[in-house]
Parts: sequence; structure tokens; C-alpha cells
Amino acid sequence: MKRTYLDYAATTPTDPKVVQAMAPYYTESFGNPSAVYSCGQETRLAVEAARSKVASVIGAHPDEIIFTSGGTESDNSAIKGAARASRARGNHIITTTIEHHAVLESCNTLEKEGYEITRLTTDSYGLVSPEAVRQAIGPRTILISVMHANNEVGTIQPVSEIGQIAREAGITFHTDAVQTVGHLPVNVDELKVDLLASSAHKFYGPKGVGFLYVRKGTRLDPYMTGGAQERGRRAGTENVPGIVGLAKALELANADLTGEAERQTALRDYLIAEIQARIPSVHLNGHPSRRLPNNVNVTVDFVEGEAVLLSLDMEGICASTGSACSSGSGEPSHVLTALGISPAQAHCSLRFTLGKWTTEQDARRLLEVLPPIVARLRAMSPLTGIPSPARRV
Repeated sequence: MKRTYLDYAATTPTDPKVVQAMAPYYTESFGNPSAVYSCGQETRLAVEAARSKVASVIGAHPDEIIFTSGGTESDNSAIKGAARASRARGNHIITTTIEHHAVLESCNTLEKEGYEITRLTTDSYGLVSPEAVRQAIGPRTILISVMHANNEVGTIQPVSEIGQIAREAGITFHTDAVQTVGHLPVNVDELKVDLLASSAHKFYGPKGVGFLYVRKGTRLDPYMTGGAQERGRRAGTENVPGIVGLAKALELANADLTGEAERQTALRDYLIAEIQARIPSVHLNGHPSRRLPNNVNVTVDFVEGEAVLLSLDMEGICASTGSACSSGSGEPSHVLTALGISPAQAHCSLRFTLGKWTTEQDARRLLEVLPPIVARLRAMSPLTGIPSPARRV
């Protein structure tokens, strides 16, 4: 059975060209970049070339790029590092209720250390109000963290407007751009961010590597200590193959950014329209147009999302009910409940995310398989026919 993969927001297959670029750094140019001999200097040059490539794509200076193990480390490093570096100046952090757990848990940790956290709510589409950010700022505010686009519902935030507010107030601004780098145009000056997190495996690079952009002059305590790597900001021997792969993947993604985004947007809108046309009582989650090109997140009333996923998997279709990082928790999506969706309906959500290898045939396959699965599960559900809970508007 041919597999239909529709979970690109969770992870992407590594591009074969990326694997090819990485291969020599496992077996031939394998030296430690900190070594003074030629084998080590070869890998040092590869790391610095990758740093320059990444910086050029996002409009940064190479010295502002720190390589990490991925988005989670980048978020942790940015939030904890910036907060602790500015502790003498204040202890107030502003974020939102729909952030990735890497941001939310970092804030929870800081809260236990005595920091004050303001968690802003969103509208029913998952949009954060820049004015709400402005009003939340106080004399002790030292950090604002608002994601570029939500990983579950795909809503794209007004990051540049929030960045301008932060800049006017002299406050460090961080954004989790894990879902947007390699998929949307990302320029750190246009976004007005001081810290930006990204992860290679979201744009067809290898797992276990990412980067953190740190604007020159931004105060940041090192998250990992024990070595002078990454200009003293991230200790540990560099993952040279991963770093090379990250840069190659970003280079490839950026080469056809606009064309691929347009293709995926058309396929996304087709899927949303057809799912709602073929299956009654289906609600779109997230903003209808201000959303990631590849994101389809819907609530299908009267069926458990997990049951639908298992049935889809038996048909060779891979999808999810939300963030891959919270799969198996048993808790309703914190993002959906923050949007005003009841816990019961949140358990009825499905997320289909597209990628550069998703075809129209894949979309038709989903539309062929999904309606009968939903009909079968609804026929067995005691909730079928009960009016669905009111959704916040």
C-alpha cells in the first residue's frame, strides 16, 4: 500500500540532496571543528559557510547565528537566556496561551524562579492583538515572545507590528519561527525580532539540528556551558553533518519559496472546501486566509480524532490531531481550547499538513477515504445527532 504522508508540520522527509551534502562529513571530513589541524579546519570552514548561508536567507549577519539541536533548544535558550541576562532590569515576560510547549514550559520554569508571566489570549482565529501586547507592557517587562505562526492551526501572527511595539519600548522580542522558516519569507529586520528560533527537520533537513538568531547587542546568558563553541553561547562539539544539511535544506527551500507556497495554498484551500462539502458538521480551526500555506485543521463533530487517525493509518494515510510534541498526552489541545473550542470538540480535531511532495492525487486519496471513515464512526457514536457545543466567535 502506498503511503500518503500528510503530517509535514510534525516533520519532513530529508531531501536526498541534503543527505548527499551531509554524507562526506560523516566519513571523510569528520574532524572536530575546534581542532587546529587541517582535518578540523576543513569542518570549521564548512560550519562557517553554513552559518553564512543561513544568515543570508533571513537577512542576518553570520555572527548572529547560533547552531543548536533544534527548535526546542532554540526556544529554551532564547527565553531563559534573555530573561536571566536581564534579571537586574526586570522580571516580567509577555507571551501567549497558544505558544509551542517549548515556550510555555520555559516560561513556567522562569515563573518558579520568581519571574512574572503574562499569557495573552487570542481571538477565535488564534490571532494575537498587537494592542493587547502594548497594554500588557509594564516598567519591569524584559521579554516578549510571540510565535510567527501556530504549529497546530496555522494562524500567522502580526509579528512585525508586535516587534515595532517591543522596539519602541526597548524590550527584547523573541519569535518561534519553526513553522515559517523555509516556507514563508522571513527577514529578521522586517519582522523586527531580536531572537528567532528554527529547526531543520521542518524544511526537509535532518533532525537534531536548528539555529537561533540573536540580534547583535541582545543580552543572552548561555543555555549550555562547558565549552567555547558558538562564540561561547552554546557549548558542545558542533554537529557538522547536521549543520551542513540544515544550510543546504534552507538553500533549497528558499530557491522556490513563492512558487511552492502558492501551490500548497491552492491544494490547502481545495482540501478545506472539499472536506466541508463532503462531510457535514466540519469546522475550520484557525484563520481562514491568514494561515500557513500547508495547514488544514478541522473539527469533525461527533467523532474522536484519534479513532479517525487510526482508521486513516489503516488506509496508509498519515495525519495528526495537533502538535506532534503533545501526542499521547491524552489532554485536549491547549491551542484549540485557547481559541474557545470546548475540550470535547478539541478531541474531535484533525490536522492535515502538506509538503513539497504532496500531490493532487494525495489530496484526492484523502477525500476518497475520509468521508466513509467519519460516517462509520459517527454511526457508532452515541453523540451523533446531539447539537455540538457553541463555539466562541
